[in-house]
Amino acid sequence: MQPVEYRPPEKRQMRRCRVFTVGAVLLMIVVVIAVVLGLTLSQKTDQLKTTFIARCEAFKGYDCQKIWDAFEQAYVGRDPCKVPMEAYDPLIAAAPFKPACNRMMFWSKTRDVVHDFTEKRDCFLTLEDYLLGSVMNGLTWCGKEGSSETFTTGCPGWTDCENNTVRSFWNKASAAFAEVACGDVTAMLSGSIDTPFSPLSIFGSIEVKRFNSPRMRSLNVVLVTQKNTVTNCTNASLKDLQKELSEGIKYNCKEVSEAQIQECSSNPEKPCGSCW
Repeated sequence: MQPVEYRPPEKRQMRRCRVFTVGAVLLMIVVVIAVVLGLTLSQKTDQLKTTFIARCEAFKGYDCQKIWDAFEQAYVGRDPCKVPMEAYDPLIAAAPFKPACNRMMFWSKTRDVVHDFTEKRDCFLTLEDYLLGSVMNGLTWCGKEGSSETFTTGCPGWTDCENNTVRSFWNKASAAFAEVACGDVTAMLSGSIDTPFSPLSIFGSIEVKRFNSPRMRSLNVVLVTQKNTVTNCTNASLKDLQKELSEGIKYNCKEVSEAQIQECSSNPEKPCGSCW
């Protein structure tokens, strides 16, 4: 029979105290982590809302709180991969795209060139120059099932799932923008790639399909060229673009160097119509 180790009462008491102390510390750490996470999530929501409202208020005549509420309604509490384009219908209704005949500019693979031009010259308007495009440009957001929070990290990427929060917004906004295209419409495409017009791009899969005659008279393609230009206006993909256009919409294409576009954007006295 093994002898039983004798422990003085004061040592047993000290051991219990140490157990209680460790438990209390662990509980405190858990509480602190929960508070920090809660504050972080709240701050991220507040930061996104602050950015959203500030950008929105740069456009006069809109109820920005109402627009924010419509925005949240689209994705909060939903699986971030199950937010269809239609979820943003109330948001588009709250800040609709207004026609700007003969001044509407579309683009594909020419983002920097286009936005540099429209920032310096008031000749054309892209989707990003309208309220919703300007407000959401460069932002990431999503919700989660069972949560009332807005998340700005850990959201699915553009290609992770088809109906992800951000992708569905831009698809819906692009569709709404294209639906009001009117008069002579311009599109900047890249001459530095093999297929300037891709049916898989937002321009090809969403916008072109919503161009409507007789509201829209013509599509004028500006094919941006550089020293490494690999294609021109005779490219086969551009012939496919012509076939996609509704009957009654005229098609034109012109090769314009990026240097010429930059020169025109830096010369405010030069008429917009003579830029290319």
